[in-house]
Amino acid sequence: MNEVRYERRGPVAMVTMNRPQYRNAQNSAMTYALDAAFTRAVDDDEVNVIALAGAGEHFSAGHDIGSPERDVDVSFDRKSLLWWDHVGAEGGDARFAREAEVYLGMCRRWREIPKPTIAAVQGACIAGGLMLAWVCDLIVAADDAFFADPVVRMGIPGVEYFAHPWVLGPRVAKEILFTGERFTAHQAKEWGMLNRVVPRADLESETLALAGKIAAMPRFGLALAKKAVNQAEDLMGLRSGMDSVFGLHHLAHAHNAEVSGGDSLGGQNARSMRDTR
Repeated sequence: MNEVRYERRGPVAMVTMNRPQYRNAQNSAMTYALDAAFTRAVDDDEVNVIALAGAGEHFSAGHDIGSPERDVDVSFDRKSLLWWDHVGAEGGDARFAREAEVYLGMCRRWREIPKPTIAAVQGACIAGGLMLAWVCDLIVAADDAFFADPVVRMGIPGVEYFAHPWVLGPRVAKEILFTGERFTAHQAKEWGMLNRVVPRADLESETLALAGKIAAMPRFGLALAKKAVNQAEDLMGLRSGMDSVFGLHHLAHAHNAEVSGGDSLGGQNARSMRDTR
């Protein structure tokens, strides 16, 4: 099965996560398939905008921490940073190497895609799913979409691509982290996280219509405008803030492993995270 589907819709590349049986939980195979699809779209001169979607009922349930196809111990051709492979390393060394590449590094790489990107979100967009949506320049959500970053239940201070204070503002970021509760598309729109909320049946057509408007603009001008906004965010501390929180994230993993016999997730699994509200 292909973890990611790639389609051309005129000047728009539609990149679709394709693990609907696991709510598009992100394993490493999906990560590198996404990267290959994004690279293909960047290299195609006839593509001006990239749309990211999820097949089935949900956009993404986050990182794969429990499916039969979880591939945490598999090597891939690393793309996002020059660091040794996590396979064969031990303890914090292995966790840091993998997450710096597959999660934080890849998300930063995708944030810098020179062509505008739009996430089309329906159903669940949880934890690692937020990361995939947040790296996109614009987010269009169906009215049934819901969001959460519940990883504080693991004793971890948020997902690896820690954009929460910049995307949501400090007080909302604290509330969603402290409670782990879901928030709706309409709440997310009110907080400035989303560009548009549309009926579920119209999600694809509305996303493509917006992409079409953007695609009519000059490609280089779009790339420079995107870089200008990203640089402004970084000047407001986004990149350095992520670096500091990534260290706290791995302190939490190490603490969990030390106090619970090697379990870096604090006793949580896919089922317990799904069933706890």
